Amino acid sequence: MDIEIVIRNARVIDGTGGPALAADVGLRGDRIVALGSIAAEPGQTVIDAAGKVVAPGFIDVHTHDDRALLNTPAMAMKVSQGVTTVVVGNCGISLAPLSLNGPPPAPLDLIGDQPSYRYPTFAAYLDDLDRNPPALNAACLAGHTTLRVGAMDALNRPASADEIAAMRTRLGEALDAGAIGLSTGLGYPPAEPAPTSEIKALAELLKPAGAIHTTHMRDESERVMEALDEAFDIGRSAGVPVVISHHKTAGRANFGRSRDTLKKIDRAMATQPIGLDAYPYIAASTVLDPKFMTMADRIFVTWSKGAPEQTGRDLADIAKDWDVPLLTAVERLQPAGAVYFTMDEGDVRRILSYPHTMIGSDGLPHDTHPHPRLWGTFPRVLGHYCREERLFPLEEAVRRMTGLPAQQFRLTNRGSLAVGAYADIVVFDPATVIDRATFEAPMTPAAGIDTVIVNGQLVWRDGSETGARPGRALRRQALQAEAARAI
Repeated sequence: MDIEIVIRNARVIDGTGGPALAADVGLRGDRIVALGSIAAEPGQTVIDAAGKVVAPGFIDVHTHDDRALLNTPAMAMKVSQGVTTVVVGNCGISLAPLSLNGPPPAPLDLIGDQPSYRYPTFAAYLDDLDRNPPALNAACLAGHTTLRVGAMDALNRPASADEIAAMRTRLGEALDAGAIGLSTGLGYPPAEPAPTSEIKALAELLKPAGAIHTTHMRDESERVMEALDEAFDIGRSAGVPVVISHHKTAGRANFGRSRDTLKKIDRAMATQPIGLDAYPYIAASTVLDPKFMTMADRIFVTWSKGAPEQTGRDLADIAKDWDVPLLTAVERLQPAGAVYFTMDEGDVRRILSYPHTMIGSDGLPHDTHPHPRLWGTFPRVLGHYCREERLFPLEEAVRRMTGLPAQQFRLTNRGSLAVGAYADIVVFDPATVIDRATFEAPMTPAAGIDTVIVNGQLVWRDGSETGARPGRALRRQALQAEAARAI
């Protein structure tokens, strides 16, 4: 059979949620070609997985890795967790299609300064990924805020008919180039003035293309129920699946409301396709903005161009040292980013326990002192919430990171360990896997991730990068063509 790599003595968890089984896994080229008992052949690379789990590579469904894929192509912060595919362009923020002559408005600065926004077309960005491949795969969304910035001379109002037409043209190009869908970030100032009708006018393009819609909703605190209604309405109007990004109920006044939001999501799922993702922490991270401050019990600064020496410090301590009010300190720090402790552990556990919740890191790779979710999300779910807290069986934890997101994002032949699937694989120790990134030392790699394979090539082995860069830009049309061939 000319098997090139054999993973022996494996405890295979295949991504479906089904029980683990004992098997060898055989790889040739970029595919899995055998599962079962595999005979030894000369020249095979053998990986002994005794005592370990072999699973599909994890799919990080909510990232802001758009620029990191090109600037740090080894992607150690993700492959060290077992991640083999990332979904980028979330929260309305994508590097393309946009070319700027000046600094981008927040929150576009979360993923790039002005030189980064040099892609007037989505095809140009995907082509750059082809020329400079990263270590892992990327499925790319087009961001509504990015479209707004490219089409409008002022962002504090609804778009005009002509501006919507310009955005539709750019979104159409992005979909033609291979974008998997449209994302929105309606909770951020550049997109807040956009009425629901503006999003619907863009979302009309998604169903004919077989694309999806993901949303950082308009509100995740007091008006979270109304925000869910708006998201569901957009999905029904366009006839497309909707993914609720980083679902939470933020602010002390909203602790416990996940009981109501999950019931509402359940009811909506009965009549339309809905998905959601979450990260396993009680703190959020984004731009430093006064509107988010009242919901947080604690805030620390992740980056600052106004006062970079204050990075990694609590905002309250900075204001005290400067002998100024918090709002004055925020003004001096701008532009800046922050971590906000805004959530209740009970809500986090409840949302993670919900059977339809996917796992997404929402990490910000360009922060000087990032949230630990950038390096720790997936091992934290496996080690803390699965093994220690027993929120769900290991097979279910793996499904939430592999088979479920592959189905939701239509990533054909990814997210499963099956003959014919792409050889995106992680080998980890279920007894020791754990996040080691902390709020104090956020860039500490996880423990227990042994081997990571992307498209049949080893990218992480024994605690370090291999230097291989076999990742691919996963264009929607190619995914659809592969799905059609499987029917």
